[in-house]
Amino acid sequence: MHLSTHNWMRAEPLETTVRRIKKMGYESIEISGEPDQYDTKETLALLKEHDMRCWGAVTLTLGERNLAARDQGQRERSVDYVKSVLTMVSELEGEIITLVPATVGKVVPDGTPEEEWGWVVDATKECFHHAKKVGVRIAVEPLNRFETYFFNRGAQALALADAVSPEVGVCLDAFHLNIEEEDMFQTIRDIGDRLFDFHVADNNRFAAGLGHIDWPRVIQTLRDIGYDGAVTNEFVAPVDRTPAAPYPDMVDTNPVDISPEQLKFIQDHGSSVLTEEFYAEQMQITADTILPLIK
Repeated sequence: MHLSTHNWMRAEPLETTVRRIKKMGYESIEISGEPDQYDTKETLALLKEHDMRCWGAVTLTLGERNLAARDQGQRERSVDYVKSVLTMVSELEGEIITLVPATVGKVVPDGTPEEEWGWVVDATKECFHHAKKVGVRIAVEPLNRFETYFFNRGAQALALADAVSPEVGVCLDAFHLNIEEEDMFQTIRDIGDRLFDFHVADNNRFAAGLGHIDWPRVIQTLRDIGYDGAVTNEFVAPVDRTPAAPYPDMVDTNPVDISPEQLKFIQDHGSSVLTEEFYAEQMQITADTILPLIK
């Protein structure tokens, strides 16, 4: 196992992120799933310059992106988006994308369960065929019920993976596991060798180590199933707007270089644009919590 991190949680130059996480002991990055933001040749050169690698990317399934949409044209455009993320990861010499099939924040279905299942299976199969061409694996990720109605548990994600191909896997996230699973450790064991990626944030979605999740037991369970991929930091710090705020200076009131879409995605997760100081501290706390357990 090795420590990785997402970078979608703060809009800043990628070089800033890479320099910071390299010093903290991170070995790779799951890059934001926005291919238009990156020149892959320049990005790959930057990563290699800092002895960093791309582990993969997560699909930012926001706006009109939705493999479960009733509208066929919308589904086709969403498939094209996923393909573009797969191509980006391939060009960055990465290994994996984590696929969130339905729009994050959408909690009302477009069709019956049978209709939507058929739409998503067909769309994911098309994405998988492209993934095979470019040499990147797909891991389906379940989110909690407040972010998507489509599926929320590891067993449901595995059912989609099985419906597409034995070569499709699952990505689990400790934050979502803590909400949705009867026994998060048993879920990890049940997914077994189909676990392709693992994301970490504590039960309150601050950095790992700032809540009640039993991280030694999480990492030991991953070892027990033979998992040897990335343990990827994905804290999404909730903003406290009351006088009881434990971090009163966490929000950057003058953000730069952030698109309206990315800002909405962050805000839809209950967070905001974070100051560099607070963001770096959360990155360090995750490293301090996880690295001693995986080394």
